[in-house]
Amino acid sequence: MSDIQSYDTTREAQFGDYVQLLKPRVMSLVVFTALVGLLVAPVAVHPVEGFAIILFIALGGGASGALNMWWDADIDSVMKRTKGRPIPAGKVEAGEALAIGLALSGISVVMLGLASNLMAAALLAFTIFFYVVVYSVWLKRSTPQNIVIGGAAGAFPPMIGWVAATGSISVEAVLMFALIFMWTPPHFWALALFMKDDYSKAGVPMLTVTHGRRETRRHVLIYTILLVPVAIWAALTSIGGPFTLATAVVLNAIFLKGAWDIFRRDEEMAEADKYAVEKKVFTFSLAYLFLHFAAFLVEAALKTYGIGGW
Repeated sequence: MSDIQSYDTTREAQFGDYVQLLKPRVMSLVVFTALVGLLVAPVAVHPVEGFAIILFIALGGGASGALNMWWDADIDSVMKRTKGRPIPAGKVEAGEALAIGLALSGISVVMLGLASNLMAAALLAFTIFFYVVVYSVWLKRSTPQNIVIGGAAGAFPPMIGWVAATGSISVEAVLMFALIFMWTPPHFWALALFMKDDYSKAGVPMLTVTHGRRETRRHVLIYTILLVPVAIWAALTSIGGPFTLATAVVLNAIFLKGAWDIFRRDEEMAEADKYAVEKKVFTFSLAYLFLHFAAFLVEAALKTYGIGGW
């Protein structure tokens, strides 16, 4: 990491700048998937306890975001997608980001342990450590497998929600984890394809930089194919049912078609239409994950009326 203290603060930080420091878009995914894990678990949680659990998981996600921005401020400043973030834009000092990240990490882990159980707190602590140390510090700048391995950090929230309710890990929790884990590579590689030179300028060994765009397109297809059985298997467990299975079949058929379209393209084709296919697949991948987890919630609601589940 370069000297992140060199970023100048041009004005006093506003509340919105600190919110952006916590990566609210990523946090929204963390909150939603954790909430699904909590609500579809076979053990009911009191609404007040459930609110506290989700709040502290969200704080843990925000802590990870702040620490990631502190560490990555140097490369964020040279990437078009990230140069407007609070630290490189001079809105928040690096030291502030570090202090906020560390404080929120401690608060979220301790309070989640008090609100639920020690296993859930330990999983949250490990998730923060994995995202900041394993992914941000170690993997991101050293290997093109950064997204593959690092994707585990974003896959833990539904498992944490499940464990907070049940105190244990089951096949359903593992499959929710695996769904996000396998989804992450094609999601980010589709982004890397149309962001073009961002990662090479920052010296980040994304697959597009180290192995080329043709190989990246092949990997998008391979990982999308591997994602399909995970999604179907999850739909066949106790958290699934006919509605979830139908949703999984439709969503994965669309995602596979998009991955195949990406695989068939060459760079001349992509340049000609401004990477429209890659952007379309990336955008759909966001809906893909949201709708998969929403289907779990719908199935759980249907079960209360005796018309869902297997």
